[in-house]
Amino acid sequence: MSGLYTEVRGSGPALVLLHGWGLNLRVWDGLTAALSDRFRIIAVDLPGHGRSAWLPERSSLDGQAAQVRETVAALAAEYSLLGWSLGGQIALQLAAAQRDCGTAHPHAAAAVHRLVLIAATPRLAGGPDWPHGAPPERLAAQAAGLRTDYRRTVSDFLELQVRGSAGGAEALEQLRAALFAHGRSESASPHLAALARDLELLRDTDLRPLLADVTLPALVIAGQYDRVTPPAASRTLAERLPNARYVEIRRAAHAPFLSHLPELSALLADFLLRQ
Repeated sequence: MSGLYTEVRGSGPALVLLHGWGLNLRVWDGLTAALSDRFRIIAVDLPGHGRSAWLPERSSLDGQAAQVRETVAALAAEYSLLGWSLGGQIALQLAAAQRDCGTAHPHAAAAVHRLVLIAATPRLAGGPDWPHGAPPERLAAQAAGLRTDYRRTVSDFLELQVRGSAGGAEALEQLRAALFAHGRSESASPHLAALARDLELLRDTDLRPLLADVTLPALVIAGQYDRVTPPAASRTLAERLPNARYVEIRRAAHAPFLSHLPELSALLADFLLRQ
């Protein structure tokens, strides 16, 4: 077992929350409070983030997704899955692999029921056949910054996530509070090896070939002014998923669950509770 750190609150259908790069489950506190009267919220610290250990031998995207699957299987037999940013890629990997697990997988009984992807993309890096990605030079600068001043690098990335958003300053404070209030040690810092490896994964991963396998109902949510994951990337993701709906939140950026909490929580409840 992976032993990923989780926190469980509320009652109702299970909803698993997967955060983004460099952060931890504290980013979900507001959303959890808004939804815990209708859902049993299972918030997970991704490998090497928050209070979860980092296992280099399981550092591939599939390896990290398997750790999430194993952890959640001990808590819920069926659940909806919400992934934000990096968590969205792990959620896509989990959902695509589900149909291939079959009865041979020891945790096959834990099934994803519905999928929510916030500020997610099947490929973060731009390329000749993917105009919706981040410039390679930005990703390279971020990786270099980790080696010289990781705190400033992470802080700059948090600022980029809220740039252009209504209520951006307040959302930035919430992101910073989440980062430094919950972690493995007094410094509350994520594992540097995890940050570096996950940046490599974000740079190199292309999940487009898997999208046809993700047939469960999906809701793809983007922020109008997202500078990390352009709305066009999320829109294209929704178009390539067989059973997805796309919603763009006006005047939101990369973290609409912070800046537009009432609107987002109502949207989620409507989608997840729909018969």
